[in-house]
Amino acid sequence: MRTIISIISMIFLFTSCSVYETMVNLSRLKFKLGTVNNFTLNGINLSDKNSLKDFSPLEILSLTQVITSGKLPAAFTLNVEAKNPNDGTGGYPKTNATIKSFPWRLQVDQTETISGNIGSPISVPGTGEITNIPLTMNLDLIEFFGNKGLDNLVNLALTLGGGEGSSSRVTLFATPTVSSSLGDIKYPGELKIVDYTFTN
Repeated sequence: MRTIISIISMIFLFTSCSVYETMVNLSRLKFKLGTVNNFTLNGINLSDKNSLKDFSPLEILSLTQVITSGKLPAAFTLNVEAKNPNDGTGGYPKTNATIKSFPWRLQVDQTETISGNIGSPISVPGTGEITNIPLTMNLDLIEFFGNKGLDNLVNLALTLGGGEGSSSRVTLFATPTVSSSLGDIKYPGELKIVDYTFTN
C-alpha cells in the first residue's frame, strides 16, 4: 500500500513539476509591435506618401467625397513580432510554442478602436528568432476620430502607414492562448504590446 502511495505521489510530483515548467517556459514568450504595411485610405495606397501634398487632385477629391458621406475607411497590416527565447540555453529547455488564439484590441492615440483574433494557429519555434504575426486591420477613421478634420485624419493615416510611417502611435492589447503537450494554456492577464520594447 505504501509503495502504491509513493508511486502516486511521485507521479503527482512529476506531473506538477512538468506543468509548472511548461507554464514558466511558455510565459517567457515576448511580443512587440513591428511595422505597418499595405496601408490604404479609401483604397489609396499611402506607401509612397508623406504629406497631403503627395496626393493627386483626384485622390483629394475622392477623400473629400467619402468624408462628406460620413466615412473614411482605412485598411492595413499590423505586424506583431513574437520571440520564443526557450532555445535550450540559460537553464531553460528548448520549447516550441503554438499560439492557438490571440484575441486583441487596438488603441490608436489612446483611443479604443477595433478588436479581433488570428485566423489560424501560429508556430513560434524555440530558436530565439522573431516570428511575425500579421494582423489585418479595417477601421473607419471617421467613426473614431471624426472630429479631427480632413488634414488631421490624413496626417494620422500617414503617421501610421505613409512612407515614413510606424506603429509608434498604436498600442495592442492581447490575451494569447498557447498550445502545449499538457493542453491549452491561456495567459492569466492581458498583455500591453508596444513598438519600443518586448512585452511578456
